[in-house]
Amino acid sequence: MTSRRVPKWGDVSHLIGFSSGSALEHCASVADIRRLARRRVPRAVFDYTDGAAGDELSLRRARAAFARVEFQPRVLRDVSVVDTSTTILGERSALPLVMAPTGFTRLMHHAGERAVAAVAGRAGIPYGLSTLGTTSIEDLARSAPGTRRWFQLYLMRDRGYVKDLVQRAAESGYDTIVLTVDTPVAGRRHRDTRNGLTIPPRITPRAAIDIGLHPRWWANLLTTDPITFATLSSTEGTVADLIGRVFDPTINLADLDWLRGAWSGHLAVKGIQGVDDAVMVADHGADAVILSTHGGRQLERAPVPLEILPGVREALDPRIEVLIDGGVMSGADVVAAVSRGATAVAVGRAYLYGLMAGGEAGVQRVVDLLREEIESTMRLLGRTSIAELGPDCVRMRTTP
Repeated sequence: MTSRRVPKWGDVSHLIGFSSGSALEHCASVADIRRLARRRVPRAVFDYTDGAAGDELSLRRARAAFARVEFQPRVLRDVSVVDTSTTILGERSALPLVMAPTGFTRLMHHAGERAVAAVAGRAGIPYGLSTLGTTSIEDLARSAPGTRRWFQLYLMRDRGYVKDLVQRAAESGYDTIVLTVDTPVAGRRHRDTRNGLTIPPRITPRAAIDIGLHPRWWANLLTTDPITFATLSSTEGTVADLIGRVFDPTINLADLDWLRGAWSGHLAVKGIQGVDDAVMVADHGADAVILSTHGGRQLERAPVPLEILPGVREALDPRIEVLIDGGVMSGADVVAAVSRGATAVAVGRAYLYGLMAGGEAGVQRVVDLLREEIESTMRLLGRTSIAELGPDCVRMRTTP
């Protein structure tokens, strides 16, 4: 017969305790950080980051493609040391990862681009500043002198101003121009329309209610420098209004040739969605192509970057680098993309979730998670360097 006794305090005291650490530290994945971000910012801000065009099919398909990846591991290999570094456009990067350019970044958190660039610098990876950024070319260079900086460029109607931006980037030490070509007009983003999102945000009756729900975000907005586009003079209205006023829908190959002649650094063309266009821009001087659907925010039902990646890689000269973005939510996604032929992966939404959830610390947590996941995935695959990642590491299932 089992005997029972009343436990003494010493028997149980070590079992009782409160969880230590911040909410960010308890996030085990980017998905966890996304959920935290959703609680910490107004709905319109979260939806601007989280949403996509139309019914958001392009975004869902991009994520579904990563869900179809099946790794092909090898065992009985020494994986005690893993090297995650690689070369991206002539320079060593600690990870096959780029912090993608994002617009309106201070809308997510008042620290904005400076916080993201600081994390990128510590991580040893490139950071891209957007034409629609809320920090100027020069201010970012001053705040992150040790970070490898790229400048993302939209071709605008005023070519003289575009040339001035390119010159400013060169003078401020940016080594790569990322020309985005998938935005001749704005995509139809239903969430933004429903939320009435404008830049800067307006305090409507609905927003006034939101102040009570997110007082810290609104306090930061109202007590720091106003949110403006640091490289544009026309800043009022919706995103679609701005794109319609400023961007040039007549952009063509002659403009790419003009930019190649005006810029002596590395040139990447972002927004490529097929083999023919990838070959075309490479023939006109691009050093890299970025397979991208703008995070699913432009053309609804666009091709899926991960799916078209092998065909693009095969069609291009090996010297032309291929990057992809869209739907990346984990380090395993990064490993999958590199295995299918990508030089590196650009992430935007993932770090913006971190920025909304906790400012610079949130961005740092996202990068730490991605690094840890890349390393653990490589170890479990039996691969110890980025060079060992290839088509033999993955296959695509017909269903998720």
